[in-house]
Amino acid sequence: MSRIDETAEFLPVRIAVLTVSDTRTPEDDRSGNTLVERLEGAGHTLAARTILPDERDQIANQLRAWCADPEIDVVLSTGGTGLTGRDVTVEAHRDVYEKEIDAFGTVFTIISMNKIGTSAVQSRATGGVANGTYLFALPGSPGACKDAWDEILSKQLDYRHRPCNFVEIFPRLDEHQRRK
Repeated sequence: MSRIDETAEFLPVRIAVLTVSDTRTPEDDRSGNTLVERLEGAGHTLAARTILPDERDQIANQLRAWCADPEIDVVLSTGGTGLTGRDVTVEAHRDVYEKEIDAFGTVFTIISMNKIGTSAVQSRATGGVANGTYLFALPGSPGACKDAWDEILSKQLDYRHRPCNFVEIFPRLDEHQRRK
C-alpha cells in the first residue's frame, strides 16, 4: 500500500486550474473552487486559474500556454469530459499530450465505481504529460473533483508519497527534448 514518508520534505507544486463550461462564472464555479481549496489546503500553490467555454481550440491553446509557462507544473481542468457534443475537453487535452497517463482514467473509474456505480462509465477523465507539465482532465462535478484529488492527485503530487509519485520524476519528463 502507499504511504507518506514523514522524514522527507514536502515540496509544493504550482498548479493551474481550468474550468471548462459554457455557463459557469467565477461566482458559481463550485468544481474549480473545490480543486483550489484542496490544492491550497495540501500546501500547493495556485499558479493560474481561468474559465473557458467548451471550445476545443481555446482549451488546447490555454493548455499549451500553461505548459510553456515555467511557473506551472500541473494543470487540472474540470468539465467537458462527458459524452455530449459540447464535451471536448478530453479531445483538447489529447491534442496537447506528448504522452498519455492511461492508468489515471482507469484508477479514476475504479474510484468512481465505488461512489456512483456503473454511472462511472460516462466519464472520460484523462491525464497526460506535455512539455514537462502534467495535465489532468476531471469531470465537472465537485464530487468527482474531490474524488480525483483525495484519492489520486493528493498522493501523486506529494513528493513524500511512497513507493513513487509524479513529483519525483519532474526532472526527467522532458529529457527526450534535451537529447537531440
